[in-house]
Amino acid sequence: MIAGVQAHEPQEQREALEDLEREHFDHYVLALTWHPGFCASRRQPPRECRDPSLMVGADDGFVIHGLWPSRPVRLTSQGVSVSEWRRQGCFLERPRPAGDFCQAGPAIDIGSSLEQELDDAMPGRASCLDRYEYAKHGACLSISDDDFFDGALALTEIVNAGALGDFMRDNRGSTVRRNALIAAFEEAFGRGTGSSLSLQCGGSGNRLLTEVRIGLEAEHIDDFPARKSFAPVDHGRCPSRIELRRF
Repeated sequence: MIAGVQAHEPQEQREALEDLEREHFDHYVLALTWHPGFCASRRQPPRECRDPSLMVGADDGFVIHGLWPSRPVRLTSQGVSVSEWRRQGCFLERPRPAGDFCQAGPAIDIGSSLEQELDDAMPGRASCLDRYEYAKHGACLSISDDDFFDGALALTEIVNAGALGDFMRDNRGSTVRRNALIAAFEEAFGRGTGSSLSLQCGGSGNRLLTEVRIGLEAEHIDDFPARKSFAPVDHGRCPSRIELRRF
């Protein structure tokens, strides 16, 4: 994905999100990494933090960490707790193989054009993050890997193209107030939607923004970014002032 250029047209975005609509779980959490902050917070940065060619996606704003469905109804009826689902996901039904992310599941089978777009928008693919994320969060929920990542890409494009993406790009390299970041989110998506935003920080003093997590209703995800598409999430633990690192 070239900086500032969306891979999907608006109708294609809507179609990608329609493929994610589900009724057998309540919501998704869209996890988007602020790549410079994530890399700066790691004591042993992975390859995607060391290879400049894997950092270009950050020019657009956030990059993809994952898309996390909530506990499915069938596991609720089996007595699986929310915390256990969050910890293990689909590995509850197909235990995770030993080894790193590359051993978590088979190679992702998606079209060549989507694969190129995902390479830019999800630099963690260099560490097989895509295999791990799909094996844990998509493989057991009747979501194809193509639909899973096409939808995640469309959601990320919408976030980066709005007021929140503008705020992040305009302020990278500086320190901002946490409330200003939340205000930018509500400017993008509507007053009160801040309850659907979780800010994640790390590094020295826990001051570096590393990720944002956005709650989305599974039945209304195809309406994103309309107000009814949002679902509440737990608040993060970022301090009152947050550093937005840049490469």
